[in-house]
Amino acid sequence: MAELIIKNLHVNVEGVEILKGVDLTIKAGEVHAIMGPNGTGKSTLSYALMGHPSYLVTEGEVFFGGENVLALAPDKRSHLGLFLAFQYPVAVPGVSVANFLRMALNAHRKAHDPADKGISIPDFRKLLRSKMEMLQMDPAFAGRYLNDGFSGGEKKRVEVLQMATLEPKFIILDETDSGLDIDALKIVSDGVNAVQDSKQGVLLITHYQRILNYIHPDYVHIMLGGRIVESGGPELALRLEEEGYEWVREKLAA
Repeated sequence: MAELIIKNLHVNVEGVEILKGVDLTIKAGEVHAIMGPNGTGKSTLSYALMGHPSYLVTEGEVFFGGENVLALAPDKRSHLGLFLAFQYPVAVPGVSVANFLRMALNAHRKAHDPADKGISIPDFRKLLRSKMEMLQMDPAFAGRYLNDGFSGGEKKRVEVLQMATLEPKFIILDETDSGLDIDALKIVSDGVNAVQDSKQGVLLITHYQRILNYIHPDYVHIMLGGRIVESGGPELALRLEEEGYEWVREKLAA
């Protein structure tokens, strides 16, 4: 089992320092939620962890499973077991959901065993069917072009299907609740809960407490000004829902 360890992480975007020393450890099986106002660095953290080239790490360390993640290319981080569910998944016209998932799965298999010739089409169909049944998804999704013309809820459900198919060791959810109505939120949250197990760590980035009614965090962290400034249990999210962030700012200023 692997844990994610972030030490004094500083990240620049277009010459502006966004993250200013983030420290966080997430053990296997734990769910950590990060909350904070817009522009405080939450999504920057997720992109930096996955190696987005526009997010320059200027200081700090990130280890996953004992390996230095910052030394790896984005695809290698994925092969190591890190997975990012995007806030705004990109549409890929002409590539079906099934073909995309099979290519992604085969890339992971080959990374772990260069001699692996990939999963056969019949075996993949069985695997995909079982995952879609688990997530209560319409099998017709598999034949549609990836995210092309999908609603917000459908896009997020396909992200969960990717998690189920690739079985990552660590899941990063970047505002997965963004743009979802209550029904879609519950469906997506149920899917995440079905995929996540005691061996996987989860970093859940959100603005709102409502998703935490369905995906229950072990820890909640508040990010302000590019740093984690307060940590606690689920009750911390409830306090933010009731009081906002002003009390945190006043505490920091005291």
